[in-house]
Amino acid sequence: MTVKQERRLCLPAAGCPGPLDGPAAACVMSRLLGVTLERVCKAVLLLCLLHFLVAVILYFDVYAQHLAFFSRFSARGPARALHPTASSSTNYSRPNATAPSSGLPEAPSGRPGPTAPVLPPCPDSPPGLVGRLLIEFTSPMPLERVQRENPSVLLGGRYTPPDCTPAQTVAVIIPFRHREHHLRYWLHYLHPILRRQRLRYGIYVINQHGEDTFNRAKLLNVGFLEALKEDATYNCFIFSDVDLVPMDDRNLYRCGDQPRHFAIAMDKFGFRLPYTGYFGGVSGLSKAQFLRINGFPNEYWGWGGEDDDIFNRISLTGMKISRPDIRIGRYRMIKHDRDKHNEPNPQRFTKIQNTKLTMKRDGIRSVRYQVLEVSRQPLFTNITVDIGRPPSWPPRG
Repeated sequence: MTVKQERRLCLPAAGCPGPLDGPAAACVMSRLLGVTLERVCKAVLLLCLLHFLVAVILYFDVYAQHLAFFSRFSARGPARALHPTASSSTNYSRPNATAPSSGLPEAPSGRPGPTAPVLPPCPDSPPGLVGRLLIEFTSPMPLERVQRENPSVLLGGRYTPPDCTPAQTVAVIIPFRHREHHLRYWLHYLHPILRRQRLRYGIYVINQHGEDTFNRAKLLNVGFLEALKEDATYNCFIFSDVDLVPMDDRNLYRCGDQPRHFAIAMDKFGFRLPYTGYFGGVSGLSKAQFLRINGFPNEYWGWGGEDDDIFNRISLTGMKISRPDIRIGRYRMIKHDRDKHNEPNPQRFTKIQNTKLTMKRDGIRSVRYQVLEVSRQPLFTNITVDIGRPPSWPPRG
């Protein structure tokens, strides 16, 4: 190193007087630190700018994927666009609230796009379940309110989760006559529950025409056949009375390896199973199980007996009843007087004893009826049918 170079290294920094020792050295270090911090700040600013550019690129990429996702639903028809999703401010602690399954709107874009990715299977244990619910029937329940609470339910009471693929397609069948007040409460509570359970489902109200004696089991047979006419992919059937509402959304409305009895602990029975063979209120069978027992009996006119006959059919075909935990299978019943033309069936005990003899000839393969009207309402499909009248003498068997 030359003397000139050595002198240059020893020169004081600009603004720092004197030789490079003592206060001058500290001044030099302060200047160097300031320059370093300036460079670090510039580097951080550049990194922030780079991060922003990457975020913008990813945003437009995800937006393009969303458009592709919605374009798949546009091919299903314009009906879905009529029903926007519920607000993101939903209160999930309420019985009729629904946990958000996706942050995406359910309305289709209406424009073709690339093939959408395959949705994952719906989880066995849905993450948005609430558990024990507060069920009450004192507040007024206009149908318009129920419709506002369920904007994602399609015409006819159909719903499909937007973010996953359910393993089953569920038809909920309700035997019905003159119970409009009960139906509004049922829809108010059940639609949100079924959505939280991540079900692909449809609601079918089978309305018995006229004022002849009521026949619950025959109406359920009609509902099974008519639902399959509308959608042949139904493979699980839930049969529910209109006055029963579950008190826990963990009571999943699905079908399993064995026929399922859901309403095992009603309030009118002190939240206990009234007897071992009880199969009333709400039950579920897969399509294969229902056909295996030849459906339900058609000859139980009036109140009582058909549930025990169905239990016998299940037992006689070698199947067993599956039930939820009694703490989960609790139900509230809407109190009401017994319907007119639904008096207790005096022949029910004799018929129950003869299930083995009658089940092959009396069931889904022998049901006769006439459809008078099919009306697809915003929250359910109403099917009015003429199922005839009871015979003037008891049939043999």
